[in-house]
Amino acid sequence: MYPVHLSRITFDPAVMGGKPCIRGLRVTVGTIVGLIAAGHSPEDILKAYPYLELEDIYEALAYAAWRAEEVELPLIVR
Repeated sequence: MYPVHLSRITFDPAVMGGKPCIRGLRVTVGTIVGLIAAGHSPEDILKAYPYLELEDIYEALAYAAWRAEEVELPLIVR
């Protein structure tokens, strides 16, 4: 189950192939995380994507952190 506070992350098969995006926009969580990992500041990202909000960036990072900790177990049907 997704954390309750992640209301800005959306999934739509018609937008970026269903990848997790910011508020239905064509900006993926992976794009935001990649930019942060490359050393860009949130301010840099907001300049490059002026339609984003600071909360979008923090929520993308929170979602990525949650997914990194999630463990997927195979379903065994008996």
